[in-house]
Amino acid sequence: MEEELSPSARRVAQALAALGAGGRVREMPASTRTAAEAARAVGCAVGQIAKSLVFQVAPDGRAVLVIASGANRVDEKKLALLLGGPVRKASAEFVREVTGFAVGGVPPVGLRTALDVLIDEDLFRYGEIWAAAGTPRAVFATTPAELARLTAGRVARLAEEPPPQPAGG
Repeated sequence: MEEELSPSARRVAQALAALGAGGRVREMPASTRTAAEAARAVGCAVGQIAKSLVFQVAPDGRAVLVIASGANRVDEKKLALLLGGPVRKASAEFVREVTGFAVGGVPPVGLRTALDVLIDEDLFRYGEIWAAAGTPRAVFATTPAELARLTAGRVARLAEEPPPQPAGG
């Protein structure tokens, strides 16, 4: 099946195989660029989508890969505390430069540059999760534990907390 994959998805499939991963890359007929699209395409909850986001840390601009649950927004203040400096979401050009992949298809493995990885602890609520596999239509299934092993990622609480609800209402 690998020969049927696009070059970027094939690169991810090869990286997964080299790392001994159990998941198989699948290219879907519909877009999987956003967490909601990916969840619809594979038939899972949005929270089961492991979205890859690249942030830059000040003052040196180093890149960090954050793998967040598709149901969550990343709390940049928490991220800054974990990483020791202010953070900002990387530009699409920077993401392609450091990962070798376009936004919407950035996988957690097979990156052009080795990056530090942080993994959203909320992904561990699920037995199976889905991650991007190199293109805006390619995904692969894995488990949170396998994702942590594949990426040598550090698990952390990364989600924004919901605002407090007013009493009585």
